[in-house]
Amino acid sequence: MARPRVFVSSTCFDLGVIRSELRPFISGMGYEPIMSDYSDILYDPRSHTHDSCIKEVPSCDVLILILGQRFGGTATESALESFDFEALTKASARPSILEDTDKLSITQLEVLKAVENSIPIYAYVDEKVYHDYLVYEKNKHDVDVISRINFPSIQKRETARYIFEFINFLSHRVQNNSIIPYGRLEDIKSNLVSQWSQLFQRLLSENRVRTIEAKRYRDFSERIDDLKAVVLATIAGPNMREIAKGAVQFRHLISFISCFKFVDHRSLLLSDYSWSELLLQTKVVEVRVVGGEGRGFQRNTAYLVLEDNTFYRCQFNARYIETIETDWQLFLRQSLETRTAISDALLGDSEEERRPPMIYIDEDIEGFLERLSVTSNAGGLASF
Repeated sequence: MARPRVFVSSTCFDLGVIRSELRPFISGMGYEPIMSDYSDILYDPRSHTHDSCIKEVPSCDVLILILGQRFGGTATESALESFDFEALTKASARPSILEDTDKLSITQLEVLKAVENSIPIYAYVDEKVYHDYLVYEKNKHDVDVISRINFPSIQKRETARYIFEFINFLSHRVQNNSIIPYGRLEDIKSNLVSQWSQLFQRLLSENRVRTIEAKRYRDFSERIDDLKAVVLATIAGPNMREIAKGAVQFRHLISFISCFKFVDHRSLLLSDYSWSELLLQTKVVEVRVVGGEGRGFQRNTAYLVLEDNTFYRCQFNARYIETIETDWQLFLRQSLETRTAISDALLGDSEEERRPPMIYIDEDIEGFLERLSVTSNAGGLASF
């Protein structure tokens, strides 16, 4: 059975105890640890061990980086040959560590290879090292001062800059830039359990949403030709292409707004209201996100609470509301003629009757949530 492969990257001599404890932890999670000091890597006798470590990284699914007081061994020239340093420079807003590539350590190259291959990196820094890193950042522009500082957490003074600038490289990436200080092994274990659990939950949630959306798109595709024909038949002018495109792009937005009761949907769609003002017009005073477990309850569900404390419940993941808000902002940028044509073509479409994106529940929100036994997990996204 295939298992996720987790590459553990760190210096070995000072972090041997942590590495030895991480190994059974990773195995206990059902994953396969890949560690250089446990014969998990094929050391090809025809090449340097550094080359072997670098070649192993792309075959892994996750990389755990642990930074301590040691810099580690400087990488061999042959290990450097497999990197596109120009591309790596663009991966971070602080790439100065790459100015002297011949000074990079093998541990740093393992992480850079993970960056090249878009492998998720979970980076942990000894809290004493992280404290000294903050001191370094505060003073590094004063060359005279920084040259006299002896950072107590770093074993060799001359390696401090390369360790701290590597932290800068990782923490200033455009994505996957989290750096977590740790004081003991349990901090790393606890964070990994939390992160992996949340990631698994999000993947399940996104898969569920994709499944629902796929069905909606399949239903819609059967009628899209008719829909385009209706739009194009009702408008003759130079912006026909824009209207047809908008009819597809803003269909979910109009379906969402059509769910509001006791309002003139067409007037709302042709207004210049901001998103907050639009919600106020529909008497929505709060958007509340509820997360937790409950019978019949979907995780991270959005509830739009009205003035009388009744509410609408979004049928999809809570992030759907954020998407609708973005669509509204884009819709406002269209000309009034285009918005009118799109609104007239889509309002009253029977899709909402089969699977509306939002339903109105004529019940007090607090009582409803209490009945689901999840009120302790409720949190408001916004109030208007």
